[in-house]
Amino acid sequence: MGGAPTANIRGKVLGIDLGTTNSCMAIIELGEPKVIPNSEGKRLTPSVVGFSKKNELLVGDLAKRQMVSNPENTVHSIKRHMGKSDYKVSLNNEKFTPHGISAKILQKLKHDAEKYLGDAVEKAVITVPAYFNDSQRFATKKAGELAGLGVLRVINEPTAAALAYGLRDGINNQKILVYDLGGGTFDVSILKIKDGIFEVLATSGDTELGGDDFDMRIAEHLLAKFQETESKNLLDIPQAMQRIREAAEHCKIDLSSLETANVNLPYIFENKSLDIDITREQFNKMTEDLVKKTISIIEKTLQDGNLSPAEIDEVIFVGGSTRMPAVVKAVEGFMGKKALQNINPDEVVSMGAAVQAGILGNDYLKSPREDVDSGNLVLLDVTSLTLGFETVGDLMAPIIPKNTTIPTRNSKTFTTHYDNQKVVRGKILQGEERVASKNVTLGTLVLDNIPPAPKGIPRIEVTFDIDANGIIYATAKDLGTGIMRSVTIERPEGLND
Repeated sequence: MGGAPTANIRGKVLGIDLGTTNSCMAIIELGEPKVIPNSEGKRLTPSVVGFSKKNELLVGDLAKRQMVSNPENTVHSIKRHMGKSDYKVSLNNEKFTPHGISAKILQKLKHDAEKYLGDAVEKAVITVPAYFNDSQRFATKKAGELAGLGVLRVINEPTAAALAYGLRDGINNQKILVYDLGGGTFDVSILKIKDGIFEVLATSGDTELGGDDFDMRIAEHLLAKFQETESKNLLDIPQAMQRIREAAEHCKIDLSSLETANVNLPYIFENKSLDIDITREQFNKMTEDLVKKTISIIEKTLQDGNLSPAEIDEVIFVGGSTRMPAVVKAVEGFMGKKALQNINPDEVVSMGAAVQAGILGNDYLKSPREDVDSGNLVLLDVTSLTLGFETVGDLMAPIIPKNTTIPTRNSKTFTTHYDNQKVVRGKILQGEERVASKNVTLGTLVLDNIPPAPKGIPRIEVTFDIDANGIIYATAKDLGTGIMRSVTIERPEGLND
């Protein structure tokens, strides 16, 4: 994914971490990645979009401020729905796709970067969770394009973090494990860094596990306590629910530095208030299963890479949720070593995206190691999910296994299942299940006009290509006639527009 620099890239290329909770942007300045502030002067922009009561579009802090007073017209954590064809949000009596909402966040970042730099910004490198599938990656790229950005590369968040650390700390000849617990997603990646080559050995994750889930445990506890004392369920009251969500998030953050946090919500419903103390021990019990789930994903990733914890030289923490003491204790205990946290976990991904942008834009990159030419950094990433084709009996035939270095291409030959079959049709699948229907369907591959022949005679070669962004292309070729056709993967509705 690093490779040769791209010629003729004019102007700055923005490195963007499009996060579930917050987004962050960085550029290369004087050879080093530098986080640049938004127009409000803040380094993090809340990934929140809304419309004011006067129908003005609000993005970032302005939208976040109205989440309690105008929850029906405000949307947050949209990243969790990226690539879902049937998901739409209603704002201001208009329906928006997840990539349409994400485009508004990216538009603000682009605009604010231009204001800060005093120059046009037309290109970007955008990060995604390593465990994002093809539809989610495609939706992210589309969001960038809708925001007026040429997306040079979509790169994995843990890999971006490794790039930032590798460049800044001069990590060399080491295996590192990146533990990335963000607001809405979780990834683990293992990389080998040697002489400027960043090679991903294995990656795994869960796109529906993150800080939001820890917040929800506190929110559920608060709701239950209010129900118990006041016999009132607040679930159906949007304003009350938004106040509870915000209080839960603040409580979680407080418990990273305090043993006890107080939640005080006056007049949460009519004249009734909610005033509760929650201890760190209580919070740890509420969320113990979530932390354990992340440890089991570390185990799986180590297994995939044929490695033991002792063979990992460094552990890197990424994402604001890694500030939770229970997370730190569990990961360091399992890995048997202290984690590196000397780059802000909220900013490290955007800094790594800026490094990749610098590689593609042929920028000068400063490295503390004289023996590594930072101008020749190479990133070898992998596909996080197996790619396959549906066969008879609802089975999946794997074509490109997970953890294959990308870009890559592979082919398999299939045949007909009955005499004089004219059409071969099958689903393009992503996932690890043997049963086809249990995996994610990316689209349907159809090859027609097959000349009449007994079953088993025609030979149909299916080829899958995965590009450096992790986005998939498919072709089918009738080896008998030589007829070849590209197959358009039917993206979720609205993504082919």
